[in-house]
Amino acid sequence: MAAKSLIQNPNLKHVSFLIDKNNTLSLPHVASLPTSNINTSKRLVISSSSSVLAPQILTSPVASPPISRAPAPCCGAEATIPLSRVWREIQGCNNWKDLIEPLNSLLQQEITRYGNLVSTCYKAFDLNPNSKRYLSCKYGKKTLLKETGIDQHEDYQVTKNIYATPDISVNINPMQREANRSARWVGYVAVSSDDSVKRLGRRDIVVTFRGTVTNPEWLANLMSSLTPARLDPHNPRLDVKVESGFLSLYTSDESESKFGLESCRQQLLSEISRLINKHKGEEMSITLTGHSMGSSLAHLLAYDIAELGLNRRKGEGDIPVTVFSFAGPRVGNLEFKKRCEELGVKVLRITNVNDPITKLPGVLFNENFRVLGGVCELPWSCSCYVHVGVELKLDFFDVQNILCVHDLGTYIDLLNHRRISSRSVDSDEDKDSDNFALEFLKGSQRVIHWTNVVDLLCSVSSHMVYCNIF
Repeated sequence: MAAKSLIQNPNLKHVSFLIDKNNTLSLPHVASLPTSNINTSKRLVISSSSSVLAPQILTSPVASPPISRAPAPCCGAEATIPLSRVWREIQGCNNWKDLIEPLNSLLQQEITRYGNLVSTCYKAFDLNPNSKRYLSCKYGKKTLLKETGIDQHEDYQVTKNIYATPDISVNINPMQREANRSARWVGYVAVSSDDSVKRLGRRDIVVTFRGTVTNPEWLANLMSSLTPARLDPHNPRLDVKVESGFLSLYTSDESESKFGLESCRQQLLSEISRLINKHKGEEMSITLTGHSMGSSLAHLLAYDIAELGLNRRKGEGDIPVTVFSFAGPRVGNLEFKKRCEELGVKVLRITNVNDPITKLPGVLFNENFRVLGGVCELPWSCSCYVHVGVELKLDFFDVQNILCVHDLGTYIDLLNHRRISSRSVDSDEDKDSDNFALEFLKGSQRVIHWTNVVDLLCSVSSHMVYCNIF
């Protein structure tokens, strides 16, 4: 069942970071969220482990100054470590070891920065059927980041808009069918400017993807059968399988149209190759980030780049390929995960334990069906969906607005504005944090209607039918 799109207009106020008694920069980390008038509560927790989709718009950008605090070598005071010195660790070269719990402040700032870049995909997507830019981007490439309120927008230059063509036929009148089969804007490619290279420590190529908005995209999400990726023509690797709906969005084109666009895949690989050649000889990184369905496209692109070897350079080190996934579902099977790890693809998944989308597809048959720590596999393990990468886990829920569990804005804001607390759960200060957390969600002024809730629940239940649960 296709869900109606939800467009939000949040207006959240942000809270400053806190300095504790040891003069340490602290990140909001644990706060209890009362879920009703009954004596029950949920707690906001950040943890780690190795291991649909409604459009949500991020709140006003959170400033991300490039600083991190660490003990100074000669005294107990804290020193500032610039991003340029540790960017490889932040991009996951060591699988974010010792950076997740407690959450490193510099990593948190980078997650925020990339989350803000994803938010532009929602803010700039034109859903007005009467507009000349319908299903496209409202702004030009030169003004996109500025118009959508990105902080320090001059740090990146958008080089290409990316369109995807859902290979889905909707049983409606011919005119509407043609509109639904046409390509629609899903994100963009950007590259760090010359002025920001020194601060970032490298030339950063960024690709961002929005989540599901239109009905054909919803239908594509329901195509949850595993199918071989076959992205490398010289080695198809039939055992590496991914969800057919996501793969269809990634590889379908407008071949039936004389002047139709290339597939999302062709557009991306062509532009990334061009940028790599343009900045040959420089330190570089490739960062792919998306929300919900967009995180699945980011996974596929990361695997594709590494499998084809686009990030390998003769006489130079390989270009790191990193995925920052927000509220993303599973994408492929166990062999897909293993191959991503072999290729050096790094994935950091930011998830909410109460978000049903992060548990799809493969509600029952998933990575938890592995036994003896993965030494022994069940016969059907190859047919199970498996998450890829390292998980940064949040825990939040508000019964007055259940859509917040999947909302990109809530993900980012709670990650940034909940306080790390080492105090007793029952302390008065923690109770104040509990009240503040609830007021934060209540005061977000997010648009919600009961039909959106019904659509979300129906979409999740419909998706489960297709998710290899039998």
